[in-house]
Amino acid sequence: LPTRQPPRLLLSFGGALAACCALAAAVCAGLPRWLDGFVLCRTGAELVNATGSELDKFVGRLAYGLFHGERVKTCGLGGRTSRFSIFSELMGAIPAGLHVTIIFFCSALIVFSSVSSGFFFFNAFGRPYETLHGPLGLYLWTSICCVCSFLVVVLFASEVKIERLSERIANFEEVTFVFQTHGERFDVCFWSLLVVFFLHVLNVAVIRLAGMNFPMLWGKDSDPSGGAADLMY
Repeated sequence: LPTRQPPRLLLSFGGALAACCALAAAVCAGLPRWLDGFVLCRTGAELVNATGSELDKFVGRLAYGLFHGERVKTCGLGGRTSRFSIFSELMGAIPAGLHVTIIFFCSALIVFSSVSSGFFFFNAFGRPYETLHGPLGLYLWTSICCVCSFLVVVLFASEVKIERLSERIANFEEVTFVFQTHGERFDVCFWSLLVVFFLHVLNVAVIRLAGMNFPMLWGKDSDPSGGAADLMY
C-alpha cells in the first residue's frame, strides 16, 4: 500500500488536469473570444484622405469565435453594431471546409480529454492491465488530445492569418464600403486552447513519473525473456 500511493496521487492529478482540459475546451468552443481585431473602413478614409489620428474615426471593432461574433463598423458617422452567426450567415464567405475541420478537432479534443480523464482515474483506483485499459490507453488518449489541441491552434491561426478571416467577415454583404484589417490579436479562448495543449503534454510526463513506461519499451523488455524461453524449449 505505501508504494501504491504516489502513483495514485500522480494519476489522480493527471485525471483532474484532463477533466479541466475537457471543460476548458467545451467552454471556449462556445465563446466568441477567439480573436479581437480592428477593421478600417478604407473607402471612407480614402474619400476624406484621412491620416494619422483621423483614421480613428474609421476604425471599428471585430470579435468572434467558432460559431458567432460581433462587429462594430465605423465609417466616420458613428459605429454600427451587429452580431452574426457563422453557420447561418457566413458559410459562403469563409473557408467552410477549414472552419468545419477546426470545429471537428475541437469536438474530438473535448471527447478524448474526457476519455483520458476517465482512464487516469481508472488506473489510479482500479486494476489496470497492460492493454488499452492500462498504460497503453493513457498514452494513446493523451497523445490524441495533444494532436487535436495542436491542430485546433494551428488551423485557426492559419484561417485568420492566411485566409484573412477577419476581412472576409468584415466585408460580408457590404456593397458600398470596403474594410481591411487594421490590427488583430488572438483572444483568451485561443490562448486557453494553447494552454490545454501544454497541459496534455504535461500529462504525458505525469504518466511517465507514475512509473508507466512507453508502450514501445514493453516490447524491448519482453524480447529477451521471450528469446530465453524459446531457447529453453
